[in-house]
Formats: sequence, structure tokens, C-alpha cells
Amino acid sequence: MSYEDKVLTCRDCGADFVFTAGEQAFYAEKGLQNEPTRCRDCRRRRKQRNNAGAAGMERQMYDTFCSSCGAPTQVPFKPTGRKPIYCRECMAVNRRASFR
Repeated sequence: MSYEDKVLTCRDCGADFVFTAGEQAFYAEKGLQNEPTRCRDCRRRRKQRNNAGAAGMERQMYDTFCSSCGAPTQVPFKPTGRKPIYCRECMAVNRRASFR
């Protein structure tokens, strides 16, 4: 199949960018059916923002006590009291016991 360069408009910044014949061939080879909607700079910025959000954001931890041994521990969710919460040591023991 023969491809020709296409001029597309970025959905974020509104700038025109070229979707080259080589990029079109690459998309077809990988089975990608949709044309890019963002220019290269906006795609890069968006990817950096998404990666920074996932890796750079600190997870909020909640202080609580282990339901088994009573030791203080932290969990990444707000405890409701409906289910038991275990410290690392008790969780490891419970996991081993459940596989037997």
C-alpha cells in the first residue's frame, strides 16, 4: 500500500503537524487504525504528565492496627472496620495458611 504525508491538526494546541508516510506505514504494521490526534510535542508532554502522576504522586496511607496481633500498621485505603486488617507479618502468615 502506498502512503502519502497528511497534515493533521493537534487537538490540544491546534497546531498543524505532518503524519508522515513512514509513520502511517508503522501504524499499519502495528495494527493501529486511528490517526494520531496530538502533535509530537503534545504527546510527549501528555506522556510525561501521566508518568509523573503515577510515579511521582505519593500514596496516602492510613494508620490503623493489625486485627490479629494489634501492632500499629499502615494501609493505602481508609479502614472501615468491616474487614480485618493485618500487618505485614500477620498477612504473610495468613497467606501461607490459605495455600495449605
